[in-house]
Amino acid sequence: METLLATLADWKPFSAIVVGDFMLDQLLSGQATRLSPDAPVPVLKVTKQENNPGGAANLALDLIALGSKVTALGVVGNDPEAALLTDALNAQRVDCSGIIIDESRPTTVKRNLIGLAQGRHAQKMFRVDFESDDPIDEAIEDLVIAAFNQALRSADIVCIEDYNKGVCTQRLCQEIITRAKAAGIPVFVDPAPIKDYSKYHGASAITPNRTEAELATGIKAGEDSPESHREHLARTLLDANSFETVVLTLDKQGAVFVQADTPETVHVPTVAREVYDVTGAGDMMLAALAAARANGLDWTNAVRFANAAAGLEVEIFGVAPIPVEKIHDDLLTTHTAKLGKPRTLDEIMVQVKAARKAGKKIVFTNGCFDVLHAGHVSLLQRCAQLGDMLILGINDDHSVHALKGEGRPVNNQNHRAHVLNALGCVDSVVLFNEDTPIKLIEAIKPDVLVKGGDYCVETVVGHELVLENGGEIVILDLIDGLSTTNTIEKLKHS
Repeated sequence: METLLATLADWKPFSAIVVGDFMLDQLLSGQATRLSPDAPVPVLKVTKQENNPGGAANLALDLIALGSKVTALGVVGNDPEAALLTDALNAQRVDCSGIIIDESRPTTVKRNLIGLAQGRHAQKMFRVDFESDDPIDEAIEDLVIAAFNQALRSADIVCIEDYNKGVCTQRLCQEIITRAKAAGIPVFVDPAPIKDYSKYHGASAITPNRTEAELATGIKAGEDSPESHREHLARTLLDANSFETVVLTLDKQGAVFVQADTPETVHVPTVAREVYDVTGAGDMMLAALAAARANGLDWTNAVRFANAAAGLEVEIFGVAPIPVEKIHDDLLTTHTAKLGKPRTLDEIMVQVKAARKAGKKIVFTNGCFDVLHAGHVSLLQRCAQLGDMLILGINDDHSVHALKGEGRPVNNQNHRAHVLNALGCVDSVVLFNEDTPIKLIEAIKPDVLVKGGDYCVETVVGHELVLENGGEIVILDLIDGLSTTNTIEKLKHS
């Protein structure tokens, strides 16, 4: 884990080529409060339309969120939906020069009808698909291959995202894999749900889920099966198709991976999560795995990173790219939670960047918190209600001693941090060793700076900086009679 966290702290940009089935996901939303007069079917009165990149286009956006430059290679029709798709990709700085127009086929569109009735939550009513799964012809293959040769000159990785919509033909996949390997560029494949993986032969890595791998091999390895069955499943895929690595994803059982040059099978567990929507998890898994390898991570840490990314994806409704900062923060949170340790300022800034990208409101307060009591807990709970994330700065032992005198602190900084980290209202604890937390405030730039009622706005350290940045200062009343000093005095006299 330390190697993974160190790499994330020094994450570097990279360049990727995405080849595959580019789609447009359309969401038509509105009220569904009545039945049609001519048939017993709901009527959707559309009030909103969203056009989102899907399929390989979603993978491209995932890679953008992970710090990549992306060149997209695929096929669309000569229709308005193609323009909607490429405009959405261009807006996210995806190079669409390699997306070829094929007059003989439509742009693949998944049109979802989403209704809201009687004040209830939105619900998908129906989906209409516009697509052709006929293989692209040789002339279109030649155009895609020519675009690939051009893009390969500056690529670090290649990703093939196959949804079995006709673009990823046997010839195209083999040309891409052969040419990339000759150039020393790894090729990562998210396979289609098909029985024959020969078109991916020789790929650097392939990332089937359990169901896809079972279909391709005929081997069953369900959740209740022994680990040896899952190992056999992955190894069978590897050996049959001369893959360098197979990463088999297993939902809540994490992932296993096998490599051609070692007999060992590595199991990487996942963190238990609330699963809301598995849509897009496979795209995110492939993107994160490829990004991790592009940043030099070994396979175990790359799979761990990809597992975390896919886990975050299933926690949200719909599909949304997961930024590298959010994955970094998630892994940091898991790591520090196990140890109960305070974060460093650098680690806090990872969390802050992730929060800013998600549009979260950051609250900051500070103190010694030497002997935790109900007054502290009340203050922190009220702080947390002022925003989306509460960061707590605490004085280190030297600073507490300088402020409070002989015999203080009663509890050392690590013990204090461990207790505070256990509070549900506190998102992170960071130490500072100066007389004031001004350096933390300058770095974090909180939206809300909070102190107790023994302060006024003008005496709060950092108030000028927060106000200049458009933030606010909040003074919260303290609970009479509750303080660390009083608690210590009671203990002395008891």
